[in-house]
Amino acid sequence: MSCMFLLLDTPSRRSGQYTMNHDHSKKTPDGASFDRSGSQDSLDELSMDDYWKELENIHETRGNNNEERVALVVREPDEGELEEEWLKEAGLSNLFGESSGDSLESVVFLSTLTRTQKAAVEKRVETVTQTMRKKNKQHQIPDVRDIFRLQDDSKGKVCDGSEPSTVGTSENKNETQEGAKGPKFSLGMDEQKSLLEDMPFSDTDINLEIPFAEQAANLKDSSVGKMCKGGGGDTLLPNFRLPKDKTGTTKIGDLAPQDMKKVYSLALIELTALYDILGTEFKQQKAVKIKTRDSGLFGVPLSVLLEQDQKKVPGTKIPLIFQKIEEATLETEGLLRIPGVATRIKSLCQELEAKFYEGTFNWENVKQHDAASLLKLFIRELPQPLLTVEYLKAFQDVQNLPTRKQQLQALNLLVLLLPEANRDTLKVLLEFLQRVIDHRDKNKMTLKNVAMVMAPNLFTFHGLGSKTIEQSEFVMAAGTANVMRFMIQYQKLLWTIPKFIVNQVRKQNTESQKKEKKDKAMKKLLKKMAYDREKHEKQEKTPNDADVPQGVIRVQAPHLSKVSMAIQLTEELKAGDIVARFLSQKSGNIQTLKKEDVFLYEIGGNIGERCLDDDTYMKDLYQLNPNAEWVIKSKQS
Repeated sequence: MSCMFLLLDTPSRRSGQYTMNHDHSKKTPDGASFDRSGSQDSLDELSMDDYWKELENIHETRGNNNEERVALVVREPDEGELEEEWLKEAGLSNLFGESSGDSLESVVFLSTLTRTQKAAVEKRVETVTQTMRKKNKQHQIPDVRDIFRLQDDSKGKVCDGSEPSTVGTSENKNETQEGAKGPKFSLGMDEQKSLLEDMPFSDTDINLEIPFAEQAANLKDSSVGKMCKGGGGDTLLPNFRLPKDKTGTTKIGDLAPQDMKKVYSLALIELTALYDILGTEFKQQKAVKIKTRDSGLFGVPLSVLLEQDQKKVPGTKIPLIFQKIEEATLETEGLLRIPGVATRIKSLCQELEAKFYEGTFNWENVKQHDAASLLKLFIRELPQPLLTVEYLKAFQDVQNLPTRKQQLQALNLLVLLLPEANRDTLKVLLEFLQRVIDHRDKNKMTLKNVAMVMAPNLFTFHGLGSKTIEQSEFVMAAGTANVMRFMIQYQKLLWTIPKFIVNQVRKQNTESQKKEKKDKAMKKLLKKMAYDREKHEKQEKTPNDADVPQGVIRVQAPHLSKVSMAIQLTEELKAGDIVARFLSQKSGNIQTLKKEDVFLYEIGGNIGERCLDDDTYMKDLYQLNPNAEWVIKSKQS
C-alpha cells in the first residue's frame, strides 16, 4: 500500500529552497513550457514574488513553533479500492457485492444519468469488477452492460435519450412512454447538441442547462470551441455571467437536505465525467484518522469548532474565531502580504486560546497585519485542509483543464462536493478576500496580489513523499495561484447549483414516485388514503378551500397575517411579486419581518423543497412542477 504525507507542522524544508525556486522562476524565459493549460494566465517573473515570500513566511512560522505535530497520513488506495470508494461516494455501492442489482433507488438514479455520466459510472464499475475477480471475491458482480439494461424493465429510454445498455449505442430523441404528457427535465443528446450549435456562442456565457461534460464532448467534436487565453492582470479575466433562467437560479442552501444528497452524488459523477472527457485524472484521497485536539481554536477540526461554538451561538455555521478575525480593517497597506511579527503572533494565539471563549480577549490591541496573519494561520492549522484531503488534488488539477470556462465549471462542481462546514467557511473567506480587493486603492492589494499570498495557505497542505523538482513546483505555484484567482473572482457563480443537476433531481423524484405507485401494496394504500382524504374534504370544505381554477395557484403563508391567497398566473408574474403582495398586508407580526428575509418556496411535486429567487417566473416554474405547493416563509423558519 503506497502512502503520502500531509505535513502539518513538520519543518521538512528550508526557506532557502523557496528562495532557490524563486530565483529559478526569474530565470525562466517567457513562453516556457510551465503553462500546460491554455487557460492559464502568463505569470510574469515578478508576479511570483508574493507567492515565494509567503512560503518563506509559512516556513519561518513553523520553524519558530516548537510544538511537535504529527504528520497526517493519506492512504493512496489501489485502483480497485479507489473506484469502489468512488461508487460508494456516488451512492452506487450496491452495484457490487451481495446486494448488487437489488436497489430500486439505484435503478432510478441510473435512469437519470446522461451519456457521459453513464460512461464515467461504467468505467468505475468495470475496474471494480476486474479487481474483485483478480482477488477471487465471491460476490455477485453484474456485467456493466446489464447495469443500465435494468431500466428496460420499466422504460425503454433513459432521460438523456440514449439507449440504456451502453454509451456507444445510437442516440434517440428524448421520448418516454409517459414523458410526452409531463414536463421535460433534461434534453436528449440530439437536442443538447442542436441547442449548443444553434445558440449564439459566447465565451463568457455559462450554460447551466446542458451538462458540462456533454458540452466538453461536443466541443471536442466541433470547431466551435474557442480557447479562452490571455495574459495576466486583473482586468483580463473574462466577465463570465449566468444567463437568466426563467425557472429561477438555485443557490447552495436553497434545496432541502434530501435533494442536496442527490446533488452531491450527481456533482461527483458529473465532475468525474468532465475530467474523463478532458483527459485529466481524477483521484480522491483518503486521510487516515489521527488524534486531533477536541477543544481550543487553532489546530481543531472544523466540526469540533462548530460543535463548541453552537453551544454559545445556536445555529452558527462559521467558526466564531474565524468570523472575528475576518472583521479586520481592510485599508491597511499590504494587508495579507506583510506578515505580523512571528513572536507576537505566537503570543496572540496563546492569549486567544485562554481568553476567547471567556470573552475577555481585547481585539482593539491587535494590529491589522497580525489579524491577517492569524486568519492565514487558522486556515493552515486545520488538521485537514479547508478544501479537504479528498478533493485537494482535484482543486489543484483544475489548472490542467483546457479552457477557463471548463475550469470554472469544475470549480463549481467541486464546491458542491465540499462538506457543509468547509463550504460555508470557504465562502466567508472568499467574501473577505473580495472586500480586501475592493479597497485596493488604499491597501495596494489587487486580485493577483491576494491570490498569490493566499494560494500557499490553501494549496500547500500536501507532501508527495519525495523532493519536488523546481520546474514542477513552479508549475504548481503558478497553477494554484490562478485557481485561487478564479475562486475569488467568480465566487458568486461557484455557489450556484447547475440547472441540469436540479432537473436530474426532479427526474429522480418523479421516477421514484412512478415506481412506488407501481407497487401493488403502495397503490392500495394510496387509494385508501385518497378515499379518506376526499371524504374528509367533502365534509369540511369551505369557500376558501375550493378547487383552484386553471392558471391560478394557492399560496400559503402560515407565519404571516395573511395566511393564504389565490394568485392568478401571468407571463410576467415573478416570485418577488407574490412575496410583495403578502408583505403589503401591514398587520400582525408582518411588521417584524424584512423583505430580504422572506422567500417563496416550491415544495413537493418533483422537488423536496426549493427556495425561489425573486426573479423566478412563476408560470414557467408551474409548468415544470404543476403538483407543487407554494409557501412563503423565512429561511430561519
